[in-house]
Amino acid sequence: MSCGTGDCSTCEVSENRGCGVSGVFDWLYQIEGPKQDNDNLVEVQFKGDRKDFYINNRNIDLSHGAVVAVEAEKSGHDIGKVTMLGELVALQIIRKKRDIDTKPLKNIYRIASKKDKETWSLAINNEVKILEKAKRIIEAFNLEMKLSDVELQGDNSKATFYYTAEKRVDFRALIREYSLQFGVKIEMRQIGARQEAAKIGGIGSCGRELCCSTWMTEFPSVSTSAARYQQLAINPQKISGQCGRLKCCLNFELDGYTEALKEFPSSKIKLKTKSGIAKFVKLDVFKGLLFYLNIEN
Repeated sequence: MSCGTGDCSTCEVSENRGCGVSGVFDWLYQIEGPKQDNDNLVEVQFKGDRKDFYINNRNIDLSHGAVVAVEAEKSGHDIGKVTMLGELVALQIIRKKRDIDTKPLKNIYRIASKKDKETWSLAINNEVKILEKAKRIIEAFNLEMKLSDVELQGDNSKATFYYTAEKRVDFRALIREYSLQFGVKIEMRQIGARQEAAKIGGIGSCGRELCCSTWMTEFPSVSTSAARYQQLAINPQKISGQCGRLKCCLNFELDGYTEALKEFPSSKIKLKTKSGIAKFVKLDVFKGLLFYLNIEN
């Protein structure tokens, strides 16, 4: 591993932290780099947290933030913004275990023209009205589902409706009605409670915007053991997020707590004192203290 100075003997190198010079930290040192030239790989972001990887076969001069027209999933084209280029995209593909052999990358067509942007802007402006009308249609059909969001394709030819439902829903008649009312191709996509919260957004109990709607792109499972390791009371109102599931942030510091707890003796151990037998009550991980109570008093 090289830090770019040509002499890593002057750097602070450790097994877990990599090589840092003048405050620069290589966060990718543990990830094996791509084996071929990947300058034509591009990551494009669409509405909310939806992103996908593309290939720039036409060698279009792209930069971060550029608005581009890309190949849509089935037909037509979509519009999005470039968020990543080159080698970093290749590393993301590896990290997300995307098999580009079975699912080839789609193409970037062009830098979005003025007409592309106007059509895209019109589609975005129509989404709120379409969502409101779509919800009323669901009520009229008396379906047990909750519509969370709608996203129109950049060329305004297709609408993807995101919904949650506890049971299987037969929405064939609903799709026909949507197609008739909105005049576009319809796709219904079921999502989980965490993804719904990410699309709706909001403010968490910490006072900041929800992690799922700002920077998180994956939602690993969270168990109550994460709260127990951190000595938190199992109070659903306090450890649950707006999605009604356990807060994703319970996982953020979990590794640190599990490592710190290895330095403490088992909580099942009882202490024999002059006053009698003392039973474990709680511990303070940060101060390194254990609290015991004499059970005979």
